[in-house]
Amino acid sequence: MKNKILLAIADGVGDRPCEILDWNTPLQYAHTPNLDQLAANGSCGIMDLYHAGIPVGTDLGHLILFGYGLEDYPGRGPIEAFGDGMELIGGDIAFRCNFATVDNQGLISDRRAGRIRLGTDELAAALNGLMIDGIQVLFKEATEHRAVLVFRGPGLSAKVSDTDPKKEGQPIKKAVSKDDSPEAAFTANVLNLFLQKAQEILKDLPLNKNRERLGLPPANAIVTRGAGQMTKTEKITERLGFSACCIASERTVLGVARMAGFDILTDPSFTGNLDTDIHKKARFAIEALKTYDFVVLHYKATDLMGHDNNPVGKVQAINCYNDLIGEVMKGIKGQIEVPVIIALAADHSTPCERKEHSGDPVPIVISGRNIRKDKVTAYNEIACAEGGLGRIKGNDFICTLLDYLEVTEKQGN
Repeated sequence: MKNKILLAIADGVGDRPCEILDWNTPLQYAHTPNLDQLAANGSCGIMDLYHAGIPVGTDLGHLILFGYGLEDYPGRGPIEAFGDGMELIGGDIAFRCNFATVDNQGLISDRRAGRIRLGTDELAAALNGLMIDGIQVLFKEATEHRAVLVFRGPGLSAKVSDTDPKKEGQPIKKAVSKDDSPEAAFTANVLNLFLQKAQEILKDLPLNKNRERLGLPPANAIVTRGAGQMTKTEKITERLGFSACCIASERTVLGVARMAGFDILTDPSFTGNLDTDIHKKARFAIEALKTYDFVVLHYKATDLMGHDNNPVGKVQAINCYNDLIGEVMKGIKGQIEVPVIIALAADHSTPCERKEHSGDPVPIVISGRNIRKDKVTAYNEIACAEGGLGRIKGNDFICTLLDYLEVTEKQGN
C-alpha cells in the first residue's frame, strides 16, 4: 500500500446554530486548531450519509462509512450481536434484549433488573444452547442489563414485533408476526416459547435467589426488541484485500466493524463520554497504523451532548476530540514512515435543539501531503461546504478513501 488511511469519526458532531453560542454551531464555536490544520492541508466538503434530509441511525450511518449500503442493513439486532462478539451466519435472527424483573402477577417492575452488572454471564449461560421447535438458541450477555438473543435454523423471519412494553407496570408483550408469512408466525411462536422458558429457568438460579435475599430486583425475565435477519454480506476487507481495525467503545460501532471484517481494539477506559481516555485512544491509533492499512478511530461524546441538548458540553467534547486528533497527528509524524491520509467525518448530525439525529449534512475532510488542497482553512459545517469535495453521499466518501488505498475495483477496460 502506498498510503495508510486513518478515518476519525466524531459521532453526531454536526449541529445547527445555537443561541447560547452566539448563533454558532458547536464546531464553529469550539477551539479546533488541529482539525483546522487538517482542513487547510486537504480537500473538504459536506456529506449526506444516505440522502439529503434523511436522518440515519448510528447503525446505518456507520454501516455506510464501513463501505455498505441500505440493502446490506440487517437490522439493529444482528449488529448488536456482532458488537457482542457473536459471529452470525446468513439467515440468523437476532434480537436486542434486556434482563428484566417481573413480579408475581407477571408485570414488569424493572425493565433493567436494577441495571444489573455482575453475574449476567451466569444467567446467559443458562439460556444459551436451548432448542425450541428445532431452532437453536444462542444467548450472550452484553453491557450491564443488556443481552443478545439469536435464533438459528430453517423457516425463520425477522418480521416479528417487540416484546418490550418500554415501561414498567405492564406485562411482557406477546410477540406477533408483522406480515402474513408462515415464517413470521413460526418465529413469533418460538420467541414466545423462549421467553416463557427463560422465566422458568431464571427465577430459580442462585444469583437471582441471592439478589432477592439482598432486596435487589432479580433478573428473572427477558424482553426483546429490534429483530433483524443477518444477510449474506461479504466482509469488505476480504473482498478488497486490505487490513483494518476499529478503535471504539460503542457496541453498535464495534458490531458494524466486525461485520466488515475489521479487527477490534477497545479498552474499559474508552467510556464514550467526556471522561474517555483520549491519550490511550491516541496511542492505540498510532500503534495500529504501524500494522494496519486502514484504521477507524471513533469518538462518541459529541453525540451524547447533542442528545442532551447541551451545546456547551458539545463544545467541550469537540475540544477534547481536537486534542485527541492532535496527539494522533504528532505520533504519526514521528513514528509512521508510510504516508498517512487522515479523514474526518461523522455518522450523522445530532443538533442540540433537536436532541435527536437529523438529516443535516456533516462536514468532512480528506487530508494529506498527496491530497488536492482547496481553499478551506477551518473544520466546521459552513466552511467545509465551500470545499473541493462538494456535497457527496456516504458511499462516495468511503469509495474515495478506498481509492487512495488503491483497492477499489476499476470499472471498464
